Amino acid sequence: MDDELPGLLARDLDGAFERLVREHQHRVYTIALRITGNSSDAEEIAQDVFLRAYRALAGYTRERARQLRLRPWLATIAVNLARNRLRRHRPAASDIDSLSQAEVPRANGGTPQVELARRETAAHWQRLLADLPDRYRVPLVLRYVDELTYPEMTEVLGMPSGTLKAQVHRGLHLLRAAHDAAEREELTA
Repeated sequence: MDDELPGLLARDLDGAFERLVREHQHRVYTIALRITGNSSDAEEIAQDVFLRAYRALAGYTRERARQLRLRPWLATIAVNLARNRLRRHRPAASDIDSLSQAEVPRANGGTPQVELARRETAAHWQRLLADLPDRYRVPLVLRYVDELTYPEMTEVLGMPSGTLKAQVHRGLHLLRAAHDAAEREELTA
């Protein structure tokens, strides 16, 4: 997918740009959604990512465009825009709850009870992820939602791989601790 697309973009930006959007729109939207916790913000961020990408590509030399690694490049733009949005507006718990219901795809063939349980579980983990500090949430999103490698994450976030591994490890530890605390609270309620 990414191997030939930079060359196509270098040769014919207008002709190949739709393909770039089609192949990467879900990933960009998902990154923005998991960082901001708000589907409206994520939609706006995704649109802005592609607008900025188009403008940047239009100014690049053919050689620079051909050498682009699209996934980390687009992820970098998405993360930066999502962080900027968060600085202006932190999502409320109600935003995350409504997001959880709207954004979790429906499982095929599940009973209504199974579907409800799956959605509640997804909403629970989304709330826990949204409550993490940015320095842990963003690496977790890039690693486990966008499935970037550590070298790609280094490109996106400009941090050493060891630092990112530590942040992912710590973020997972914080998620588990928050999950365990929520389970204990539920048992005592």
